Amino acid sequence: MSMENDNNVNENSVEDIILRYRPELEKITPYLKWLKENVKVEVAQTYSNSELKSIPFPVYDSNLLAFVKAAQTTNLLDRNYVYVYSENHLRNYKDELLFIQEAGITDMDALAGILSSYILRGMVKGSVWSEGVATGVLYQVVKKMDDLIKFWGQDNLSRQ
Repeated sequence: MSMENDNNVNENSVEDIILRYRPELEKITPYLKWLKENVKVEVAQTYSNSELKSIPFPVYDSNLLAFVKAAQTTNLLDRNYVYVYSENHLRNYKDELLFIQEAGITDMDALAGILSSYILRGMVKGSVWSEGVATGVLYQVVKKMDDLIKFWGQDNLSRQ
């Protein structure tokens, strides 16, 4: 992740985490309502045309594509997300959901790793994006990150 500390706060302190993550999360939190409404919903359809002998390909909900594009513009994506999975013994979406539920402010990098996994793997295997929505992992990870920043950011707002 290329989010830099501005040297005014201790690196990886709560203040540092809030300063690094808040502006990035603001780019993707507008999609929370849509992500929540589409848990357990198929947000991609497969298109194929036997007359044209075309290869079947996914057609995505426009909101899903907008969310992915917004996530790609953030500094939240980290290609080393694999380490988050091995360090935290995450093997499937149920493990991810349990981890997300228990995560604290100091786990923001790991939460970003889960988000990264879905966004980056989905760029190669299209069904990953729709699985992330259907299982609720994408909603839960963005919601948890937003909740943590809002909760821990309360003190910082009152100090400024």
